[in-house]
Parts: sequence; structure tokens; C-alpha cells
Amino acid sequence: MSMDVYRGFVMTLMVAEVLRFSKLHETFPESALWRFLSNQQSHIAWAGCSLHDLIQPSFSFLVGVALPYSLVSRAKTGQSFSVQFGHALRRSLILILLGIFLRSLHADQTNFTFEDTLTQIGLGYPVLFLLGHARVRTGWLAFGGLLTGYWLLFVLYPLPGPSFSYSQVGVPDNWAQHYTGLMAHFNKNSNVAWAFDTWFLNLFPRESPFLFNRGGYATLSFLPTLVTMLFGLQVGRWLRAGLLPAALMQRLLLAGLLGILGGLLLQTLGICPVVKRIWTPAWVLFSGGCCCWLMAFFYGLIDVVGTRYPFIRRAGFPLVVVGMNSIAIYCLAHLIDGFIVDALHTHLGHGPFRVFGDGYEPLLTGLATMAIFYLILRWMYRRNLFIRI
Repeated sequence: MSMDVYRGFVMTLMVAEVLRFSKLHETFPESALWRFLSNQQSHIAWAGCSLHDLIQPSFSFLVGVALPYSLVSRAKTGQSFSVQFGHALRRSLILILLGIFLRSLHADQTNFTFEDTLTQIGLGYPVLFLLGHARVRTGWLAFGGLLTGYWLLFVLYPLPGPSFSYSQVGVPDNWAQHYTGLMAHFNKNSNVAWAFDTWFLNLFPRESPFLFNRGGYATLSFLPTLVTMLFGLQVGRWLRAGLLPAALMQRLLLAGLLGILGGLLLQTLGICPVVKRIWTPAWVLFSGGCCCWLMAFFYGLIDVVGTRYPFIRRAGFPLVVVGMNSIAIYCLAHLIDGFIVDALHTHLGHGPFRVFGDGYEPLLTGLATMAIFYLILRWMYRRNLFIRI
């Protein structure tokens, strides 16, 4: 149950963007609460981490955690390896196409982009499946090899010359996030992942040539995202190993500590910064450690303490409803959030959402939207309607 609660927590954080904490921070700039919540609901500009930055790695991590359970379930039904691998390839293709479709909403033509959560998972999923059938040692070797190879890919790519114009790639020339020395190889829109996309993304039909991603996100991030999923795969094996709760908690907490310290150490030593937008090796370790700690928290709360105090598991049930239909809520949040907001204002007006003052209208509108999302998912849950890929 803890996996579903954790997944539900992650998807709720994603949907909670409709609460628009940044708008409340603008309205009440003196409030430390809205400043804090706004910062945690925003992505860090480059190096660092907010709670919002942990949504995508958590979702990817949980794909890996769930894989051992999926493999055992399919093996019990008598599915051969070839059938399972065929399903993995289909799942990969659907995730990639779904990601492209959702990123093309309101566009004049298909937006071929591969840096969002679904496409990143889809690109690496077949390899994750194969490693799920491999020995544990092979998985850890792939973990280390991919991290090292991705780091070398960046540091061996030449730095931009003195005539390079950052302003031409959407980065201020005097940006405070610019690094020097070895870490300059990880600067925004001047690294190997950016260079790859200026070639790769222009192979597809586009309204205008691709020059840079405004946020610095990149297609090649699917490689370290695969490592994040491998981290989850190892944790999923621990969960299925029948360890005593204390031993499992110890492993999760220790793995989390090593990951967080490892990522911070790489940045402190000037080897590699902790940057989510290009999913640096330091980010893989740091975010993977955070995911381990979150997994430990939900496992301890739901599957350990919750067995003694059932009210805790009952309290976590709404997150289970969300977590068991993660693809559904992901699509709903991208497809109909604006429609729901407009419908609320059309049929109820703005008055009910201004009961505490005009400044709180975005918050109350967002809460009503989230409530409608939950009612849809609860209806699906009661009728055993779960969207699986």
C-alpha cells in the first residue's frame, strides 16, 4: 500500500499546481507562508532542489520499484519472456506518443519533444525491463556505468569559445548560475545535451528550427532517468525480499543517506552540479536518495505503523485512489484543468471563490478543481476502472 500512497502523494503534488501558490505570493509578498509554498511549487532555476523538483524523479523511481512485482505477476500467468518484452516495447511506445500528444495541446502542429516525464520513462523502459530480468549485480554495474558514461559525455564535450553568445540560446550572459572550471561543462544550453537536441529535434517537422529549450531540458536526460528507475528497481527487489521491517527501513535510510551525500559531495568538490533540468549524475544520486527516504517514510507509516493503527491506513486511502490511477490523473491534469476552472466560473461565478477576499480566489478555485479530479478518480476506483499501459 505504501507504494500507491507514495505515488498518490507525487501525483497530488503535480495536480496542486492549480492552487497557484505563486499568485498568492505575488498578492501577499510579506507572507512567509506563501513565499515558502511558492518556492516549493516552483522548479529551481538550475542547481538545487525544491519539493516540486522531486515529482518527476519520484514518478520514475516508482516505475522501477513496481517492476519486480509486475514481472512476478506476469510470470505467474505463464507469459513467456518474448511476450513480456513485446509488452514492454508497446508500453514504451505508448508512453512516448502520449507524452508528445500532451505536449502538443494547443499547438498548431505536433510538438516533437522528448524531455517530459512520460517520454523520458518510455525511452528507457525497455532497457529497464531487460535489467529487471538480469542479476542484481548486473543492475548495479549498469547503474554505475551509465552514471559514469553520462558524466564523461558532458566533460569531454568542448566548452563554448569566447565568441559564444549565451543570449542567443536564452541564457543571460551574466547569469549567476554559470559555472567555471570542470562544472562549466554542465552550463545551461551550452552542453552536449543541448548540442544533441539542436541536431536531433530538427530532424522532425517544426514550425521553426529548434535552437534551445527555454528551461534547459534535454532529450538525453532519459539516460540518467533510466538510472533513477534502476535505483527504484533495486528498492523494489528489497521490498519483495521478505526482509524484516527494521532491516528494510535500515537499507532504505542508508541508501537515501548515501545518495544525498554523494550528490552533494560531487557538487561541493566541483565535479558535477546537482541539476534536475539536465538530470546530472549528482542529481541522480541526490534525488534518488530523497526518493529512498520518501519510500522509507511511507513504508514505515503505512505498512508498519499502519498495520497496528488502522486509522492511519484509512487516512492514506485518498492517496491510494490517486496513486492507483496515476496515468489517468496525469492526463486529466493536462487535458481538462482549464476546462474545469472555466466551468466553475461560468456556472458558479467568481463570488464563491472570493469569500475570503479577491486574493484567495486562485487558491479556492484550485481546491475546487482538485476536489473534482478526486471525485472522478473515486468514481473510477469504485468501478475498478484503472488505466494501465
